[in-house]
Amino acid sequence: MSQLRVEVHPGINTIPPEAWDRCAQNNAPDNNPFISHAFLSALEESGSVNAETGWQPQHLTIMGDNGTIVACAPLYLKSHSYGEYVFDWSWANAYERAGRAYYPKLQSAVPFSPVTGKRLLIAPTTPEETKELRLALINAMLQILQQYEASSLHLTFTTEQEWHELKAAGLLARTGMQYHWENNGYQSFDDFLSALSSRKRKAIRKERREAHSHGLEIKTLTGDDLTSEICDQFYQLYLNTVDKKYAHDYLNRDFFQLLGSKLASKVILSTAWDQSYASPIMVAGALNLVGGDTLYGRNWGSHGHYPNLHFELCYYQAIDYAITHGLKRVEAGAQGEHKIQRGYLPTKTYSLHGISDPNFRDAIARFLQSENSAVDREIEMLCELGPFKK
Repeated sequence: MSQLRVEVHPGINTIPPEAWDRCAQNNAPDNNPFISHAFLSALEESGSVNAETGWQPQHLTIMGDNGTIVACAPLYLKSHSYGEYVFDWSWANAYERAGRAYYPKLQSAVPFSPVTGKRLLIAPTTPEETKELRLALINAMLQILQQYEASSLHLTFTTEQEWHELKAAGLLARTGMQYHWENNGYQSFDDFLSALSSRKRKAIRKERREAHSHGLEIKTLTGDDLTSEICDQFYQLYLNTVDKKYAHDYLNRDFFQLLGSKLASKVILSTAWDQSYASPIMVAGALNLVGGDTLYGRNWGSHGHYPNLHFELCYYQAIDYAITHGLKRVEAGAQGEHKIQRGYLPTKTYSLHGISDPNFRDAIARFLQSENSAVDREIEMLCELGPFKK
């Protein structure tokens, strides 16, 4: 591949969708919807992602000899560390105490989505050319880093394969933890329950009974079900939960509308409806996206308090869906040791970091060596608390 041309794009919509998706879904069994052109464009078109929100697109493409895009990468110039879920606030504080500016920094990620996926997207090619293109993308990122005099480059929630390959190339390797459910060939939810200890099995059955005792109708919506009105109702649930948790409403109404129009077949919305009104009202919902072999749990929202309904819609409905559709896993995201008792076990996540200042890089490298070991110990300890039969 003698002639490679790298281009930097100020928005995803300056890149042809079919060219981006050809690179993003190169023989990927997960068919990850979060790195699709449609998802990233919904973030930008809605205004959830732009320079004003602190996510200035700097997406990369590489063209080969024949003018065809052969590689690309999502990339953003960041003016803060919100919406990333791999936390570097302490790094920023230390950097700035030393009299240096930590921001801007470069981030290769999917905004507001702590979901594992490829960050260096390579179209089908030979292993040798794949390696060359991967290094070309990293080198382009490092050149942009110098151009903006940015402090650092971060590739977050990478695949394990990318993590191993790029740490060998000199990037600092970091691990974290999420909670995932694995489908061990279950044929039904009861089949899954049979793998649990008796006490845990009874506890889950009790939770499901209570969740279904509130007189609500539970429905799974996808595809043509996701009308503009449905998307609006879920957006209101999302805002309610953001307010309750004093969190950031990163996503706006237009994003959910675009998600419903661009990726309706990938959206799996588990909902609960109060039928006592003249027009039934959605009182709770859990938003998931589905890939080739994985269901990704994303956002939850509710009006009012319904004991155990959260567990039903977010965790048990997701397991039901995965079993019915033959999916390998459910990714339930970060936080919440309560997920362990419901079959979602601690799972390692991966990120990579390039630090401009060599002294600061050495300090971060020492910190990560200790932190990564602590993550390994914590995962081992938490797995012992799992609900499965010993």
